[in-house]
Order: sequence, then structure tokens, then C-alpha cells
Amino acid sequence: MKKYPILGSHVSASEKNNYLIGAVTESVNNDANTFMIYTGPPQNANRKPIENFKIAEMHELLKKYNLDINDLVVHAPYLINISNPVNEATWNFGIQLLIREIERCEAIGINILVLHPGAYTKGEPTQALEKLIEGLNLVSEYQNNVRIAIETMSGKGTEVGTDLQQIAYVISKLNNPEKVGVCLDTCHMNDAGYDLSTWSAIKETITKTVGSDKILVFHLNDSKNPIGAHKDRHENIGYGTIGFEILNEILWDTDYQEIPKILETPYVRDVSPYKAEISDLRNKTFTDPFKSLK
Repeated sequence: MKKYPILGSHVSASEKNNYLIGAVTESVNNDANTFMIYTGPPQNANRKPIENFKIAEMHELLKKYNLDINDLVVHAPYLINISNPVNEATWNFGIQLLIREIERCEAIGINILVLHPGAYTKGEPTQALEKLIEGLNLVSEYQNNVRIAIETMSGKGTEVGTDLQQIAYVISKLNNPEKVGVCLDTCHMNDAGYDLSTWSAIKETITKTVGSDKILVFHLNDSKNPIGAHKDRHENIGYGTIGFEILNEILWDTDYQEIPKILETPYVRDVSPYKAEISDLRNKTFTDPFKSLK
């Protein structure tokens, strides 16, 4: 029987952490029942061969610990920018790297791939959205089981995807809209101007724009910034401007019970926060776990 909420964190799938075996083991030790990985460094295109990742062993561990592979998530590299309307080389590079990531996800068997939608740089926002649509249409032929989750962004610099209306427009223009959904990042939404304390109203906005059925994953993060700051600085759960109660409400919302929630909160003095945060969230009680470290 599946355990709710479906809650986990970003974990390493690097060679040092024994690839996917380490990712599963670390998550189980944190009392998580999902996780998110990068298949290589998020800031560059360097990638170890996918054959190294101990995929078969991961699948055996998932069975052992009753984890559903359909709840697992991969995050695409940050340097992909398929919204760039002014630099064709950058756009083409992003397309090729995204195709590689899709193929790696298909090989692992993880079906949710989170993607930062990109930025318009020296172009215009409307041009960027059209390039994003073009790019998503192009890579869709490489998607068999994998669905791309466009992440909501904070509005830092020239980012697109800062509001749900933009993302809804993009999805409405796709040739294969069933292959694309949304990742709701709570820190980014706060920093973009969404008041998450009015969660019921936010849910109505989700329904009226992208549609609740398009939500594939949450990034559950507190924020260091006030609403509308457009800065994107994650904070530990309960220590930021969103606060524990609001994030806990979102986590336990039964309308999104089947959607995995991933923590991307910062380490506290080089100590992983995830076991403590998961414990507080599962127990619905904020214990101020990092009081002595903050």
C-alpha cells in the first residue's frame, strides 16, 4: 500500500554516491518515498554513460522498499534554454541536450523530467514563448513514456514561465500536449507574486489556467524573499517567508495526494536538512530542527 504524502528530496546519483543505488538508499534513510536526481552536473553537459547507473539494481531496491518508480523525478540541466529567441546556437545546444536527457530518463524508467523553461535574454517574451513551443514540439518525438514538467519560475532576469497563464499558453499550442505538464515550485511562485497563504484561490487559478490534471510534481521549498521579490532563494521549511503551516497545507492537500513533492532546501552548515524536514512535515509539526545551526 502506498504511503502518503509522496514526499522526498533531491538526492545525488553520482558515482561517489553509488549512482542510483545511493539515491534510493539515501531516500529510504530519510523516510522519503520519492526522490529527484540529476543525471549529471546541472551546470554543464558532462554525463557519465547511463549504463553505469546501476539501473537494474535500483529497480530491485524500489520493489524492496515499496517505492513507485512513477513517483520519481529527474531534473534537466540548468543550462538548457530552448526559449532563447536570439541565439540559434544556444537554442540548438539546448535541444540536443534535452533530447539526451529524455533518452536517459527513458533508459532509467523515470517518467517525469523537470525543465526550466528558459529566458528571452535580449529578445522579447512573446518570441521566447514561441521558441519554447517550437522546441517542445521538436523533442516530443523522443518522448515515449517521459513527460516534461515545465517549472514555474520566479521571474529573475528575463525568465519566462513566471505565471501560469504563460505556461498554459505554451501547452495549448503544442502538437502533443499530453507529453507536457507543470512543476509547481512554491519558492518560485512566492517570488513571482503568488500569495500561497490563499492556497484555495491559487488552486482555482491552477484549474482555470493549466488545469489541475497537468500538475506532475511539486518542488516544496520555503523562500528567503517576500512575495513578488523575483529573486529565487530557497529557504528551509519553516524558516522562510512562506512558513511551515502553508507548506504543510499544500503537502497534505488531498486534491494533489498522488503528486510527488520534492524538497530542494539548502544544506544547513553542510548538514543535509531532508530527514528532519520530512519528519516535521509527516508529523505536521514544526520542531525548529535547525535552531542551533541557523
